[in-house]
Amino acid sequence: MWLEHWPWPDAEGHKYRRGHLGCVTGPPSATGAARLAARAGLRIGAGLVSLLSPPASVLVNAVHSTAVMVKAFHDSDSLSSLASETNCTVIGPAAGVTEATARNVISVLATAESAVLDADALTVFKDAPKDLFKHLRPTTVLTPHEGEFERVFPGLLDQLGRIEAAKSASSVSGAVMILKGAETVIANPDGRVVINRHASPFLATAGSGDVLAGITGGLMAQGMSAYHAACAAVWVHGDASLRFGPGMIAEDLPEMLPGILASFYASRS
Repeated sequence: MWLEHWPWPDAEGHKYRRGHLGCVTGPPSATGAARLAARAGLRIGAGLVSLLSPPASVLVNAVHSTAVMVKAFHDSDSLSSLASETNCTVIGPAAGVTEATARNVISVLATAESAVLDADALTVFKDAPKDLFKHLRPTTVLTPHEGEFERVFPGLLDQLGRIEAAKSASSVSGAVMILKGAETVIANPDGRVVINRHASPFLATAGSGDVLAGITGGLMAQGMSAYHAACAAVWVHGDASLRFGPGMIAEDLPEMLPGILASFYASRS
């Protein structure tokens, strides 16, 4: 249902036409999550990937990055400027549950063409979810697990169950929803919904959700719609886990993507 929308490069293409993904990093002690997202976004085909980093985190990010660029921001205004240069920005992985993160999320939503909100970018609005909803749009993807979902949409899971809760949350927020779990639910504000069971239990490891956010953002940066990117990313993420198998850690997932892409490309040819 989504492969026909896959953003393959053409012979006249170049890195700028393949899209620019930004990934906002957290404090120095918690930068790995954003780097996982950035690596995944680069592997899935984004032409450029930048880590948008607080000054204190620039050095640790630069030491661990090669093809991924590192750009410093000093406050939400300077982050807004950097986000405006991207085609999609991922924010939330280990960003910190702080007022600064809330301001940064709003800045990204106001300026980036599209955005993926994960983890702390959702939790930080647990006491005022409507303050987040008014900035969301159909080019935004939310990627909560059940705990994060409950913080932003309290009581909805108990009242409606996973499928109807995801549909309702997408409609209320105006964003595409990826409700992660053994049966991941992807919901679009227009009522479309998909359930993905194509995944491995070995995804229950630290950082795997950050990789999913990066895959989603990388596809959106290349021009795939938020809904199709979300559906594709969840399936590809699950396929990567199935291909690797036992012993998998989050760092392994991006390295499985070339084989998956090769199989897609072969079937296309």
